[in-house]
Amino acid sequence: MKIIRLEDNNNDVFKKICEWNYDWWNDSSFEEVECYFKHSLCKNNRLPQTFIALIKDEPVGMYQICMSDDLYSRPDIYPWLANVYVNEKYRGNGIWKQLMNTVKENAKNIGLNELYLYTKHVGLYEKFGWKFIEEVNTFKDDSSIERLYKLDIE
Repeated sequence: MKIIRLEDNNNDVFKKICEWNYDWWNDSSFEEVECYFKHSLCKNNRLPQTFIALIKDEPVGMYQICMSDDLYSRPDIYPWLANVYVNEKYRGNGIWKQLMNTVKENAKNIGLNELYLYTKHVGLYEKFGWKFIEEVNTFKDDSSIERLYKLDIE
């Protein structure tokens, strides 16, 4: 398996991550998702950046480092780790762990000092150095309380 930064939108990898996120986001048209990812392609140190796990050139997982992650209750913090995803077919094979092992180095290469994320998971991100900050209200639905984490990049 290799993990690469997505830099091109004229390939099957780009199409696959758009499909994953379209199915996941629920409130965006496919064209909006495609436009979002098209503008996350970069070959320099600006954000957002999308990182893809590949097995034999097939995308199996991803994450993004970006300036915002729709946590409107906390516009004061950034940048974010977002859109962490592993294809259902490949879950349970250590892909998520391998993705997480690259986050700090990729953030450092971009010149970042810290990253944030929010999630419902407890005890998962802590294994990779993330520190719990507080519970936050996402205002998305009745179960809108999630956990806010910070990762210091050294």
